[in-house]
Amino acid sequence: MPPSRPFPPDRRSFLRLSAGVAAVLPLSALAGCSGGSRDSNTIRIAFQQFGSGTIKQQWISTAAQEFSAEHPELVVELVPIVASENDYFTKNELLMSSPRTSPDLVYEDSFILLSDVGAGYLQPITDLVEGFEHWDDVAEASKEAVTGEDGEIYGIPITTDTRALWFHREVFAEAGLPEDWQPGSWEEILEAARAIRDSDSEAIPFFMFAGTPQGEKASMQGFEMLLYGTDDGTGLYDRDSEKWILGSPGFVDSLTFLKTLFDEELTASLGQHLDPNISETIYTSMLPEGKLGILIDGSWISQNWTDSAARPWPEWPDVVGLADMPTQDGAGTGTVTLAGGWGLSIPQYVTDREIAFQFLQKLVSTETLVDYAQADNHITVRADVAENEEYLSYSPAVEYFTDLLETAYYRPALPAYPEVSSALQEAMEAVMTGTAPETAAAAYDAAVTDIVGPENVQEATA
Repeated sequence: MPPSRPFPPDRRSFLRLSAGVAAVLPLSALAGCSGGSRDSNTIRIAFQQFGSGTIKQQWISTAAQEFSAEHPELVVELVPIVASENDYFTKNELLMSSPRTSPDLVYEDSFILLSDVGAGYLQPITDLVEGFEHWDDVAEASKEAVTGEDGEIYGIPITTDTRALWFHREVFAEAGLPEDWQPGSWEEILEAARAIRDSDSEAIPFFMFAGTPQGEKASMQGFEMLLYGTDDGTGLYDRDSEKWILGSPGFVDSLTFLKTLFDEELTASLGQHLDPNISETIYTSMLPEGKLGILIDGSWISQNWTDSAARPWPEWPDVVGLADMPTQDGAGTGTVTLAGGWGLSIPQYVTDREIAFQFLQKLVSTETLVDYAQADNHITVRADVAENEEYLSYSPAVEYFTDLLETAYYRPALPAYPEVSSALQEAMEAVMTGTAPETAAAAYDAAVTDIVGPENVQEATA
């Protein structure tokens, strides 16, 4: 997506680190830089900051202090962008669009990376990666996620996530369901939801993110967790033909599953689904209070229940169970998960790409990433980190979600994907508000054809 508007000065600040000494600088320090006068000994790194959260800042600051001690002539400036996910993408792109304001390193979501490549914001780093000692430790799917259509590498993957079914054991017990539940098909998920609906429990039986207010959560945690497990197995995009897939029976089947949830009152109300803040309600009250039976969601959500969270829930490992998401009828691999994740990239307007990559390597050392994973409650993409005992023990669920990565699908995060994803969300919302799945699927097909051009689509062959 192209940059659209400037952002207010009070949303960001800089933390400058020189030889391990930190000081806060105002936004005007960057705004006042003149074009072409940037200091080649200063490395700027832009990253997303969630509200007052400082996990990423602490990770980068620690590495910056070590790096500055080794290279006292170099200075690291932290550029935290306080914004929601979509606003972060826009603000980050705005910074990268000018040599005057561009960072030297950016924290990129795999969801948007290739779109930023297509817009000319990022440069290939294939030559630099050749000397990176931990490249072979990176999961193959994560490598593919940062590889452009031109075969060049555009980022170093750091974090990832996988998705599964979270279920409340007490709600299950009330409905007569097993505490070691593992459904073998979509129908078995629906049967469990019906049992909860028909029990004395007041819990919402099942929830998956759906509709445009949920953004990418709806596409990835919701729809794609269904689509990639359908019998036709075509997904969204054919990598061999390099075309987007239309007319997929699995697409209609996925929308039909969503329709069933609403038709049979197996999920939350339409108003709750369209609440952009519903995820916070789920994590802070609905799950902890036993008001939700089953949730499709990601590996990271238990960070909402740690001792340092707004509402700690120390009992969650005993109360919440985990189950693999089954394929539609249990065919194929039997289970399915989607993986995403974040990494570091070098913008087109970097001051000195070799120096920037030197600092990048400090940020992604094994020890640094072990500490970062524990603080951020994420899944690693690296085999060396995954073998570390501190990593394997930081959360009751970390090993489970790390193992899922082996068979994970990644989104076709091509430049057109953000718009295709929006079309997915619109198709879901249409079904939620009464449109037939076949009609919503046809509208999606028309939207995708308009987005990518008729020469870049093909009919499903399954």
